[in-house]
Amino acid sequence: MNQGEAAFKLTGAERLHAVPSASMPKQLIMERVSSDIRVSLHEDMLEIETDWRRFERCADCTVFQSFSWLSTWQCHVGQRKGTRPVVVIGRDDRGEIVFLLPLAVERHRLLRTLTWLGSDNNDYNAPLLAPHLLQLMSRENFLALWRDIIQRIQSDRRSCFDLIEFVRMPAAVGQQQNPFLYLPVNPHPDHAYQTHLAGDWESYYASKRSPATRRRERTKRNRLSAIGALQFITPTGFDEVAQSVDKLISQKTLSFARMGARNIFERPGWSAFYRALASDPGARDFVHVSRLDVGSTAGAINLGLIFQGTYYHLLASHADGEMARFSPGAVHLQELMRYAIARGCTVYDFTIGDESYKRDWSETKAVLFDHVLAVRVRGAPFAPVFRLRSRIKRFIKQTPVVWNAFMRWRARIASLRAGGQLSTQLKEKS
Repeated sequence: MNQGEAAFKLTGAERLHAVPSASMPKQLIMERVSSDIRVSLHEDMLEIETDWRRFERCADCTVFQSFSWLSTWQCHVGQRKGTRPVVVIGRDDRGEIVFLLPLAVERHRLLRTLTWLGSDNNDYNAPLLAPHLLQLMSRENFLALWRDIIQRIQSDRRSCFDLIEFVRMPAAVGQQQNPFLYLPVNPHPDHAYQTHLAGDWESYYASKRSPATRRRERTKRNRLSAIGALQFITPTGFDEVAQSVDKLISQKTLSFARMGARNIFERPGWSAFYRALASDPGARDFVHVSRLDVGSTAGAINLGLIFQGTYYHLLASHADGEMARFSPGAVHLQELMRYAIARGCTVYDFTIGDESYKRDWSETKAVLFDHVLAVRVRGAPFAPVFRLRSRIKRFIKQTPVVWNAFMRWRARIASLRAGGQLSTQLKEKS
């Protein structure tokens, strides 16, 4: 891919300078002068690793835009399906990064799409933005810059595409409005949920749960501890971390089968991606694997992420059987929130999904947005289909009567399928 730079004039914008800071390697401050933004495109993620990691430490972004997350994804998932990274970096006239767009081109049978890198696994897809950038860039400036970026990507035959499919975009990135919501967007079928952590665990817990609810939860915890001693464990050794992740995948696989939902770990590279992320020594600072052991049994397991003061509740599972009646997952969640507060996190992000337990804990419900646009004739038939599919999903998921009926129907089909498979196995044995 051509990695030369193109410069775009932003009349009346601000120049962003980098100066040392004790808390971060770069802190962006503003000086009132006009400035150019120079844009470069990069396919090789390793050549920009140092700049990317430095920028993400001070940029407005989520953990899903971090280099560790996306480089691991590309290695285990993206390369297997032929994803071509198209990372767009914008710099001011002093060479300081003011934004980074982790984009990618994916080839399907009939068309090529421009997406966010790692889009399927990212709960939030967004740019990395220098603090206060949107105070310096108008809507018109951004849209003009975006048109030029699209033209540059399209000019290389290896990265040209037919359709833009940006999904699960938050309305805000850090403290700034997401500039990609200047594009035509529609609400995503799912919401995301966050709660703000404050004080110590006991005071926070008391503020979120009524006395009656706390009594019921204590009763469940006591009954669970009667089965076996409860231990909240954060494994550190490579083998124990790997075993915990494998057990999480096993428990989630059984849960998907019981619900009749598609098993995400059957998708090429997904299991390897999460295993690699959890076991990568370079990711230890932000990947948190934990278990709630009930005696010698893993009652619940979680793979979470810690980034910029936020704990991301990413993958969680719990054991079936007798102990499931006493909600080991709920007990584990409380221990995770206690852990997040002790680590100095100020936000607990339950990420995407409208499960009731997320609503019970959260004060913030975030609407996510999708942008789908055909840019070539070949993509024209697909764009309205994708948008219609999203609207149908949103209607089903956001209409409780319809969603509950769908969930019961899906679980019933799964039960019948499992019964049929068991009957076939018994016949074969006989």
